[in-house]
Amino acid sequence: MKTRFCLVLLLFALAAAALRAGEFSFSCRTDKSPLEYALGEKMTFTLRLLEDGEPLPGKKLVWTRTGDDGRKESGEASSDSPLVIETSIDRPGFVRIKVDPFDADGKPLMRGRDKFGFDGGAGAAVGQIGGGEIPEDFDAFWAAQKAELAKIPLKVLEMKEVDSGDPAVKCYDLKIACAGGMPVSGYLCMPKNAEPKSLKAELLFRGYAVVGASRPVKQGKERIAFQINAHGIENGRPESYYNELKNGKLRAYGFRDDENRERETTYFRGMVLRLLRALEYLKSLPEWDGKTLAVSGGSQGGFQALAAAALDPDVTQCFAGIPWLCDLSGITRGRLRGWRPNYAPGLDYIDSAFFGTRIKCPVTIEAGLGDYVCPPSGVAALYNGISAPKKIVWKQGRTHAYSPRNAETFVQEAE
Repeated sequence: MKTRFCLVLLLFALAAAALRAGEFSFSCRTDKSPLEYALGEKMTFTLRLLEDGEPLPGKKLVWTRTGDDGRKESGEASSDSPLVIETSIDRPGFVRIKVDPFDADGKPLMRGRDKFGFDGGAGAAVGQIGGGEIPEDFDAFWAAQKAELAKIPLKVLEMKEVDSGDPAVKCYDLKIACAGGMPVSGYLCMPKNAEPKSLKAELLFRGYAVVGASRPVKQGKERIAFQINAHGIENGRPESYYNELKNGKLRAYGFRDDENRERETTYFRGMVLRLLRALEYLKSLPEWDGKTLAVSGGSQGGFQALAAAALDPDVTQCFAGIPWLCDLSGITRGRLRGWRPNYAPGLDYIDSAFFGTRIKCPVTIEAGLGDYVCPPSGVAALYNGISAPKKIVWKQGRTHAYSPRNAETFVQEAE
């Protein structure tokens, strides 16, 4: 019996090892913090291709160096030894290093269904990276938008209780009247039988997508948690409903050049009006403690969180993960583009970096040195422009969709 038991344990161990086998990763080290290089100073990147944490020889490594200075370099090497890349940049900004590994047959290494590779970098004079010129009437424009919103009474259009899956949490599918042509639409969760003025409140946002809100049950166990969808559309509908919108009315929303020429017609204006109305609604709830009002989101949700903190002085905490729409005019000054709309003057009024300059509450940001949906230079411009207490956590090798398990992190913070 004991022998059989040991054999079973051995088989489980072998099966577990087989499942772990073949996990590719890159180690990347710079000769100093990737945030602390001076202009023109040599940067040295040392990279190693790993499989299950051990060096993986016999692969071809194809690398490219691009950057906010417009320079491009490339080369090839073998994974038999560490790959060392030396470069520099002579203007405030970031260098991007990409490495793609290939096997002996020229096939790329894969991580699941995706090509595997490294994407990261380093910056010079990072503290000097700034955004573009904020429009002189930026504050006046948003004051006028708030005035338009105030003309629409704060009114619940629909409030339908839905199953939270937790007997201690109540949840509602909620729609609220709003300016801009679409209502606020989301899920509101909070503890059952909460006393008046007993709960903190949090407004949550999602990334770029044509989807409904998710039910924030976990957050709703201890606070008022309201997650809204970006568009004011229905929540909890079949996938076909969202696909129809994605391929029709909301196709490439936010990317239409004709809309972005004017501040009044950019799609993001309505998005901001809806988050302002959602905050207004949260503050009207009797259970809110009248003190703590947090906003949080990632990517597009990070943009929304920053806009909320900038435009509502009652917001007390802001978390923006890999925030989108930072320094949108940066591409006109030679910075790496990222995934974002073409620059147009109307976008100056919804730039996350510009919103950052208006925030008064503490802000926490997460960013990737390999995220070229939301390029590091734009996120640095956001961080540098914030005068409130702030913290940013950078991760080497983090892209927009992938965060390495054991990557180095680098923290900047200021009171």
